[in-house]
Amino acid sequence: MIWTLTALAACLIWFGVLVLPWQAWRVREVFDAEQEVGSTRDFADVTVLIPARDEAHVIAHTLAALHAQGENLRVLVIDDASGDDTAAIARQAGAETLAAGTLPPGWAGKLWALEQGRRSVETPLVLLLDADIALQPGALAGLRRKLREEKLQLVSLMAELRMHSFWERLLMPAFVYFFKLLYPFRLANNPRSRFAAAAGGCILLDTAMLERIGGFACLRDALIDDCTLAARVKQAGGRSWLGLSHAARSQRAYDDLGSIWAMVARTAFTQLHYSAALLLVCSVLMVAAFWFPLLALAGPPLARALGAAALLAMFAAYWPTLRYYRRAPAWTLMLPVIGTLYLAMTWSSALRYWRGERSRWKGRVYRRT
Repeated sequence: MIWTLTALAACLIWFGVLVLPWQAWRVREVFDAEQEVGSTRDFADVTVLIPARDEAHVIAHTLAALHAQGENLRVLVIDDASGDDTAAIARQAGAETLAAGTLPPGWAGKLWALEQGRRSVETPLVLLLDADIALQPGALAGLRRKLREEKLQLVSLMAELRMHSFWERLLMPAFVYFFKLLYPFRLANNPRSRFAAAAGGCILLDTAMLERIGGFACLRDALIDDCTLAARVKQAGGRSWLGLSHAARSQRAYDDLGSIWAMVARTAFTQLHYSAALLLVCSVLMVAAFWFPLLALAGPPLARALGAAALLAMFAAYWPTLRYYRRAPAWTLMLPVIGTLYLAMTWSSALRYWRGERSRWKGRVYRRT
């Protein structure tokens, strides 16, 4: 009996994922760059803000990709107390630079840097771009057109993450997949829904809307700043859109498990609102989803059939993400291991929080208050 109940629980989880109305597992919200050839695009109406802390290894590539978007684009790199040559390289690449200055209490470093840049924005549109994100030709034109034609106030792209090393190929597609399950794009893009989400690596934003919500001060201590920004925009009556894209690509390397672990643990417990109860629920659900189907295969015939059905549903739900990123179907077989690793990262994040540390990133530690 226990085997059958175990398999049934797994089936309910995975078939629930497949049939929920917002179908977060599907890849439908996709953005492509404009493909017009030979046209000169004028971006006098856009200012780019790039917060940068120790980004000397990627900033030149990011800026070169921006310069290829078109003419009259103002690019401002806000140097967030870098210990390397980030600012000098940015100036050599033709960008304006600004020192973020001393980080005040109660502010996250990235948001403080963006707030310094915002004060000098005079254009109707502002592009918030992470220092490691390289835009493909036509990306900015496509973002501007989408924002205008669909009367949006915020458009954001989930950038294509680097997938070169074994650990990147194993874990990065799943990072996007789990993000989509936690923040269903269909709900976030529905103007009638209060649900909001965004991806902070690349956001085109209406400047008037940014001013209306009070700039970045309204989310100054947010660790998941992108989703918080989208929520503020929707609360102010704005409309937002979030999608996957190959037109924005991250250059940041995560060559080993430790670097990915640090990136995920930075905000994993924040996503659970620092709740021990939610952490326990999440743990039970993930163990049931990823390991109950395999355990059921050792049970009686009915349990084996239900376990096999759960596994098929699990693989079917993950396959669209793998296909979008041109990964082999065989990676679906690694989902139990992948899920276990992400659960362990979440527990690591929780343990840090209980020891008094909200987050840690690039040499900065944000303490609990």
